[in-house]
This record gives sequence, structure tokens and C-alpha cells, in this order.
Amino acid sequence: MKNAQRTFVVMTLPALTLLLCFVSPCAEARSAKAAPGTVFVKTALGGFILGYDIDQNGTEGVLSEALALSDGNFDVAVETFDQTTGKILKIISEQKETKNDFVTLGIFGNSVGLVELEKVKGLFVNQRIYATLNPLSSNKVTGRWMPPLTKTELILGLAPSQGASTTAILASQSFTSLVFSSDVASNTFGPLIKLTDSVFGSGDSPVIGIDTQTNQAVVAASTGGVLDIPQIAEVDLTSKTVSQFQGLGFGFVNGIAVDSADGIAVTATEIDFSLEFYDLATQSGFIVPLKGATNQSQSGGYVAFDPVNKLFLVGQEFSSVAPTGSSIQAYDINGNFVEAINGLSLPASPAYIALNPRTRSGYVIVTPSLTELQSFTY
Repeated sequence: MKNAQRTFVVMTLPALTLLLCFVSPCAEARSAKAAPGTVFVKTALGGFILGYDIDQNGTEGVLSEALALSDGNFDVAVETFDQTTGKILKIISEQKETKNDFVTLGIFGNSVGLVELEKVKGLFVNQRIYATLNPLSSNKVTGRWMPPLTKTELILGLAPSQGASTTAILASQSFTSLVFSSDVASNTFGPLIKLTDSVFGSGDSPVIGIDTQTNQAVVAASTGGVLDIPQIAEVDLTSKTVSQFQGLGFGFVNGIAVDSADGIAVTATEIDFSLEFYDLATQSGFIVPLKGATNQSQSGGYVAFDPVNKLFLVGQEFSSVAPTGSSIQAYDINGNFVEAINGLSLPASPAYIALNPRTRSGYVIVTPSLTELQSFTY
């Protein structure tokens, strides 16, 4: 899932699945209504999407796009859209005939949009500028976010944390990773904390979540081999202490989400097409095979958490619960399968699942063009 060109190691593991049912709650699905939506967000310029999110406390969403031109340059823009209708509301910022690009990093805190401008000189990015839209509904850039990073220290991920004042950021320089916290709205930052285990380097595509109750980042990664077991790091964002333990499952970790109220983290692993549910206080957990999955091609991708309805949602490029297309499978905090949203078209790389728990709805990107978002309900 990390690399669309990776050769699948097909594992039909009926014996393993049977064994896992003795140690994890392999419950039957309950009947529930979930559906792919009929609302699509189409980019204003017709370009491909570089990041998107929706405001869980409002009615808008934000995306960045880049339209490739025949001369090798791009027209790029940041846009807001209406969550209900999918209509583009405003082009916030636009550059024409450029090598630069915009990337939407997400929405944080109380409706604060965060967008990166990558300025290119020659063939390489030589400057990164981060702009805030506070609140997103202002439909304009209102300030700057200035993380304490050098030019060679790149952001690998930001933990989703809408509704909380602080998020966690994972950054990397060469094969070393750094974790720190930030209140995006106030442009303040916690100390930089180094992860010494090389498995958390950028080459192994680590993923990050945040437990906002304990102010700990949760980072998971694996070197990706058939028998390689993930490592989990709990990083105290104030004291800078790091507690690391061996996780469950096999292969790359494609996604992570954290239920802060209950102290639970859930990951999706590649080789064994399973989810792992962790009690962060005891650093223990159990494995839940994805519903209907029989091989690696049906492994889970991005994992999102709905804190209102207490559901973990995991994207699945090749559905194991529908005859064709992609799905999002939903599980409760005990690992029980709840429902599936079918009829989607997700990419090979783990695709962000943007949720609005208040309305039990969300948006995901659509392949193959990557120029539009599709709504769904659950």
C-alpha cells in the first residue's frame, strides 16, 4: 500500500484467521445503512488534488490542486468548498505558470485550515511557507505557521486532532525522525524529540497519531518485510520521554488513528491484511482481520477515528466486502465490524478519510483522475 509498484505477497491464512478469532473479537456484522454519496467536489481549475480536509465544526472544506500545463508548468490553487453541495466557494490563493505548488495539510484546533506553499527553484523545493486560514470560514489566509525546522527537515505527517488545541507533527532529516507538538492557531511549538530507532525514518513511511488526553504522540512503523513486526513509540510531548514496544501484525503500517478518551490506538498492517487494537496504557493489544479479506491486496490503508460515534474507519483499495471497487470498513472500539461503505474508488497509496462525525459523513479522493472528492455517509 505504501508503494503502488510493490509486488503483492499473497497470503490466504485461514489457520491464522481461525487462531486470531480466539484472541480477538471476530463478531458478526450488524445491519446498518452506509452509502457512497452522490455529492462530488470538482476542482476549480480541473487539476489534481494535493491534500484536502473538511471542518468538523463547520460547513466548509478545503483542498489544494495543481493543473499540469503543456509547457511543463502548473496552475495551482487553494480552494474552499461547501460540504453539503460540493460547490467551490472561493479560490483562496492561485498561481499561474509556475513550478510551485500548494498542499493542504488539514484542519486543526477549532476550524483552523493549514496549507503549505512549496516554492521551487530549478528542480528542487527551496522554501516552504505555511499559511493558516483561521477560521476556515473566513475564506482567506489570516496568518503564518512557522515550525522550528530547517530546510532539510521535512514534515512526514500531522496527527488529526480537530477539536483539540494541540496536534503532533512527525518530521524527518535523512533517516532520523523528530516529533513535536504545535498549537497551530497560536503558532506555538513544543520541544523537538528525536526517535533514535531507524525504523521510524522516512524510508519506512511511519504514521503518527495523538492521544490528546495524555499529550502523547503515537508513532508506528515497520521495515515492511513479510515477517517484520511493527514498532510502536509513545512520545510524551512535554517531558520528551519515549516508550517503545513491539506491536502486532506484519509488514508496513499503512495507517493509524487514536481514540484519546479510551486510550486506544488502531493500526492497519499490509502483509496480514489486519487491524491491530492497542491499549496504550498497558501497551498490549489484539488483531482483527479485515472483514472478508483473504490476501494482501485487500489490506487496509488510511485509518480515521470518529470520536462522537466511537468508530474506526479504514480505507480498502480492493474491497473484500463488495464484488468490485473500494470500500471503507467501520469497526467499534472493541474491534467489532459495524458496516462497510462500498462503491468508492480509492488509490493505491493510503487515502485520507475526511470525516464530519456530527453528520456521520465524509469525503475521499476519487481515482483515477484524482481531480475530485466523493462524499459518503455511515
